Amino acid sequence: MASVETLVRPRAAAPLTDHELAARAAAGDGAAFTTIMRRHNRLLFRTARGILKSDVEAEDALQEAYLRAWRAIDGFRAEAKLSTWLARIVINESLARLRRGRGAQVIPLDNSATEPDHDAMEDRMEDDPDRQPERVAMRGELRHLMEACIDRLPDAFRSVFMLRAVEEMSVEDVAIALDLPEATVRTRLFRARSLLREGLSRDIDVAMSDAFSFDGERCDRIVARVLQSMGLSTSDATG
Repeated sequence: MASVETLVRPRAAAPLTDHELAARAAAGDGAAFTTIMRRHNRLLFRTARGILKSDVEAEDALQEAYLRAWRAIDGFRAEAKLSTWLARIVINESLARLRRGRGAQVIPLDNSATEPDHDAMEDRMEDDPDRQPERVAMRGELRHLMEACIDRLPDAFRSVFMLRAVEEMSVEDVAIALDLPEATVRTRLFRARSLLREGLSRDIDVAMSDAFSFDGERCDRIVARVLQSMGLSTSDATG
């Protein structure tokens, strides 16, 4: 008969809290700060992206903000949320970059070195309808459409929308991060959503009017094929 010790599995250690990680980072623990970065990267990148409207600039701002946070983390106080404290640093760095008027040019990454296994991808997509190429492409287009509309929001509305609607921070935390009254956060979020609905409606109307377009190259190609079947050339038909 197995002993009690062999039947009881040891519990996995609970992940460290933000405050515990901050304390370790303040003592010079680089691994703890690495965990902090991985835990909050998405929130902080989106925060910077919402201000700078550029992936490249947002990444640069985030890197600089992390360096500032590493140097100042011994001043972090446990009564605050670490995510909010970090967001304030990222916001200040992003706004400083705007004031300096740096250009924001998006440079596409070269993915040729990491080309995926197409056969394996096709096998997985056959099992998952949501990963079919057409649906993936459609979601990509919708995402680009949404991102373009968010980028067109006024700066004050865009930063609130990114933190509250996209990252789902509480109104209180957004107010602290942006140094705004909570009522102002709610008002700007409402206005941002209204502007997004209007912008998306216009863009979708334009896209609908362009859907399944039949002019230009497609029109010429079909006309040429029909004329060829009739034994005529395009010059015969126009002459």
